[in-house]
Amino acid sequence: MRRFFIDKRCIVEGVALIEGELFRHLITVLRLKSGAVMTLADGEGREYHGELTGVEPERALVRVVEDVVSTASGPAPALTLIQGVPKGERMEFILQKGTELGTACFVPVLTSRTIPRLTGDRAAERVRRWERILLEAARQSRRSDIPEVKAITTLTEALAGARQELKLLLWEEESRQGLRELIATMTPPLSVALLVGPEGGLSREEAEEAIRAGFVPVTLGPRILRTETAGLAVLSILQYSWGDLG
Repeated sequence: MRRFFIDKRCIVEGVALIEGELFRHLITVLRLKSGAVMTLADGEGREYHGELTGVEPERALVRVVEDVVSTASGPAPALTLIQGVPKGERMEFILQKGTELGTACFVPVLTSRTIPRLTGDRAAERVRRWERILLEAARQSRRSDIPEVKAITTLTEALAGARQELKLLLWEEESRQGLRELIATMTPPLSVALLVGPEGGLSREEAEEAIRAGFVPVTLGPRILRTETAGLAVLSILQYSWGDLG
């Protein structure tokens, strides 16, 4: 069954009003006709099964047959990835795969070793592009919720805004606290923030700042992972240990 995201405010008295870009996609690109069935997700964890009942010049009407709370709306605990912005298209890859792994929120940060210097209009446009990528990744991975991506910010601001129950710092200079051992000693938290540096990692000063903000430094052992791999590896481990993976 085809699946699309829709603003829940567009559903009135059991009928979804499809307009704008989604209308054009359904009618012009996909060429759907009356009688076509589909699933609509509101981006907040609820899904609606419906049937296309009418096509007007600027909108389509979908009769809601059933609405349900998705059983796969996201992981427990809620995962937030605070990611040092990497160069090129690596951030897009992180967003796509992080969405597939059930990440709830992405916080892109600029650090001392960040190569792209994104500010002003350029930063805002980049975030808008990332929002589109998250929407498409959520649709393809059949999530009923859409992850949030915050505005690009400084590391200090991101640390100050981190209120998660467990805050992890993936740091290549940590050698004592392994992630496996930490997980084994804990009950599942309600929320987790994971901080990952860009290419070159975080400086010692930045790592110490994160530790003062309550982040627990952890290591994955002797393997050296790239920035676009490291966070995804940890997210996978957290989902396997405490979430719905496997």
